[in-house]
Amino acid sequence: MTHTFPPALVVAGTKSGCGKTSVALGLMRALTRRGLTVAAFKAGPDFIDPGHHALATGRPSHNLDDWMCGEDGVRAIFARFAAGADVAVIEGVMGLYDGLSATEETGSTARLAKLLGLPVLLVVDASSMARSVAAMTLGYLEFDPDLSFCGVLLNNAGSPSHAALLAEALAAAVPDVPLWGVLLRRPEIATPSRHLGLVTAEDMPEAGPRLDALADWIEAAVDLPARLAALPRSAVPAPPKPLSDTSPGFSPDPFPAPFQPPALSSPPQPTLPGGPGGMIPPGGVQGQRPCRESPEGAAPLLAPGGGEPLLGIARDRAFCFYYAENCRLLEAAGVRLVAFSPLTDTALPPGLGGLYLGGGYPELYAKQLAGNAAMRRAVRAFCASGRPVYAECGGFMYLMESLTDLDGRQWPMAGFFPLRAAMGQRFAALGYREVVTRADTLLGPAGTTARGHEFHYSRLVGIPPGISAVYGLTGRKGAIDAPEGFTAGATLGSYVHLHFGSNPGLAAHFAATCARRS
Repeated sequence: MTHTFPPALVVAGTKSGCGKTSVALGLMRALTRRGLTVAAFKAGPDFIDPGHHALATGRPSHNLDDWMCGEDGVRAIFARFAAGADVAVIEGVMGLYDGLSATEETGSTARLAKLLGLPVLLVVDASSMARSVAAMTLGYLEFDPDLSFCGVLLNNAGSPSHAALLAEALAAAVPDVPLWGVLLRRPEIATPSRHLGLVTAEDMPEAGPRLDALADWIEAAVDLPARLAALPRSAVPAPPKPLSDTSPGFSPDPFPAPFQPPALSSPPQPTLPGGPGGMIPPGGVQGQRPCRESPEGAAPLLAPGGGEPLLGIARDRAFCFYYAENCRLLEAAGVRLVAFSPLTDTALPPGLGGLYLGGGYPELYAKQLAGNAAMRRAVRAFCASGRPVYAECGGFMYLMESLTDLDGRQWPMAGFFPLRAAMGQRFAALGYREVVTRADTLLGPAGTTARGHEFHYSRLVGIPPGISAVYGLTGRKGAIDAPEGFTAGATLGSYVHLHFGSNPGLAAHFAATCARRS
């Protein structure tokens, strides 16, 4: 059985750096300021692009990763958050056909588009080319005959005359795939970058003018009403057993009646909305107990005092890397997320049953984090209290004794783990990871399996003997012989960003542990 959703497309690129993020953001922003509700998604494990999607659309953006979540998980996430929108835009990852492997399509934008039955808008970097752009484009269009394309968008034309030459070359060689337009080179409106990727949305609070410039850039080259009207509505196969959801505001039916697209209005005055072998096959773990979210009608989790268990979540410019699905699954499992800032707050919120410290850029704010001694003491004491604390990457670094920044300055952190982190000039780890726990943790019993991604520039300095590390780790090339998944008491810290959609039992177990310890 399939269900019909709004018009949707996948914005893919010929390579990283070809302009697909600028195109996706410009398209999302242009459609949003015309009065449409835009459902935004990001292919792959990236945390940063979804934050910019949220600024462009005024709505959260969600990751779609078939390696981490499996086919049904990807379809369920898309179904849940595309429902009720006027249009859905998915930004791809890397080049169109790039993924986990050099020889097959898992984790690629192409595979995601086929899983969801969506057409691809191919963004091509046409700088310094003329007729050659047609040869390159044709290769992408014909590489996979099962992939559907709604159009091609050429980027980085050096002048209007260059743009006309490119359009002529493509029309002659590729007459059956629409040319959406040719974009002139505009480096000044691109989102700035730093290590780990783009500058985060949290560090760009005044992003409105840049987003509107990207939207103007798209609208100057593309006939949006005509292109939107020509898009097919996505038809997504329903998962065998649709996941239940008890989070606020969610309809129990993720597959509503067929959507009727509205007409595009003229753009109003713009306003800024608020605000990553030896591995098992994708989509399942052989022998792993099936995990489900809390069934509808199940008794709600209650803290010993009878109230709703509270989970503190670090959210500020230093800690902003969270999969939206992780937070949704935690709420669906019965906890209430309470945000706090390790940068500016001097105390933890009262009544917490646990802490969730996500990743981000603690190295850029190490001086401020070190200067907030009251919060460092509060977090260390909370960890020592035996209540559950889950820390990933930057959050894990915050729980260490110290962090040495790129200038060689050492800053004290919370000091719970007897570990030190030091930044490097190149990444220390990058890639998909599969985790199997070798002991009970706050995420589940020994043998719990999960998937995630690792990408960081810091390294551990001098791991002391005797420290507990409970993750068995596998990467693309097989087992990784390095300690990971550090535990002390009920605290678990790791460089790996786990996607709870890979095993929704993670969130349920974490929530239940918070309820018991509240």
